Amino acid sequence: MRKKILVWILGVFYFVAPACAELKVDIVAGAVEPVSVAIQKFEVGPHVRSRDAAMLRDVVDADLKSTGLFRIVDRKALPEYVEMGQMPNFKLWSAVRAQVLVQAKLTAEPDDMYRLEFYVWDVAAAEQIEAQSLVASKKSLRRLAHIMADAIYERLTGETGYFDTQIIFITETGPIGGRVKRMAIMDQDGYGMRYLSDKNTFVMSPQFSPNMHTVVFLSYRDNDPMIWTLDLDTGEQRRLGQFGGMNFSPQFSPDGSRIALSLVKKGVTHIYEYDIESQTLRRLTSGGTINTSPSYSPDGKKLAYNSNRSGSQQIHVLDLETGEQQRITYGAGRYATPAWSPDGQFIAFTKIADDTFFVGIMNPAGRNEKILAGGWFMEGPSWAPGSRRIVYYETEKDDDDIERHSHIRSVDIMGQNIYDIKLPDGVHGMEPTWSPRLP
Repeated sequence: MRKKILVWILGVFYFVAPACAELKVDIVAGAVEPVSVAIQKFEVGPHVRSRDAAMLRDVVDADLKSTGLFRIVDRKALPEYVEMGQMPNFKLWSAVRAQVLVQAKLTAEPDDMYRLEFYVWDVAAAEQIEAQSLVASKKSLRRLAHIMADAIYERLTGETGYFDTQIIFITETGPIGGRVKRMAIMDQDGYGMRYLSDKNTFVMSPQFSPNMHTVVFLSYRDNDPMIWTLDLDTGEQRRLGQFGGMNFSPQFSPDGSRIALSLVKKGVTHIYEYDIESQTLRRLTSGGTINTSPSYSPDGKKLAYNSNRSGSQQIHVLDLETGEQQRITYGAGRYATPAWSPDGQFIAFTKIADDTFFVGIMNPAGRNEKILAGGWFMEGPSWAPGSRRIVYYETEKDDDDIERHSHIRSVDIMGQNIYDIKLPDGVHGMEPTWSPRLP
């Protein structure tokens, strides 16, 4: 069961006239100079373990640094320690080139709870720009840090934060000739990985519901490839329905009322839409071609998918209201696995050209294509909330051309700041899907 977070927004404690223009990070500019953020050692109240406060600070540091938009000021260079409720000496912080100062305090609450208070200061303007108080159980301590990092990120960029999120994916373990695949979930920074399926059933293509209560996935239980759902709160699994053929590539609609999927009948693969309440299925594509990998637009009115109806694998967009279908990719190579960004401005894709796999983005009309990463094999882009970053997986081979290692990686929309999400030793990661913000 998920741990609930209670959040209170505190009022601003100091009002100081701004000395310059508002501090803002331009997240769409290329090669932007990172904003310098100084995060003080967290204050601790009675009955609070210092290591808990230290861990919170480390997580906030790591979250902000991972974006590539912020530089964390070296802790040894911090000029003073400012207690909560006291005014910082902004000249001292400016001298170490800190543009933002963050103070925080962790105190114990009744019923095994913690309270985290934090203030964010614009050093040049000498004003407080954010103040919040968060309360959670001690078991949810890391979530406090992620929510705090989200608040700082959102205040400085104006965009939706994505640190208090999770990633669901498929793990591979064991030798290359006998890999075991299981469904797993972890925090977006790789912490707290746990399995959601056993090692006896082959599973693929997990996707979150919008409310984060349910996962839909493909299961080969009893050697019958069918779509199942998993209740994340209870662990209950249910088969979606009897569709009379192999079905795969499920995805929830933005409102959670429908699931798009691919269904094979008589050797032809079409995209269908399943209405959860009425338990009815309707076909969305036609012809004798292969149509798969559906992805809804954020408003639920359109569906991107890949099809070979033009003679090669390309991305098409279907208007669900009019039925009109349009091919949008015409570049060299084959295109697959479209994924609509949460803000609707981009479609991420996999591209195969010149014996190389690429992950990229384009606008919904198929224009302004931008390649973000390339390699021997990569696939499955999925968006973080806010549409700033993409998670995908890349498979690499050893020099002996025998071993294969799959990594889950993240990249921003400028094609910069690529990094691996660390998994436990011996675990390979595939088919990641980024969750919405946690409830």
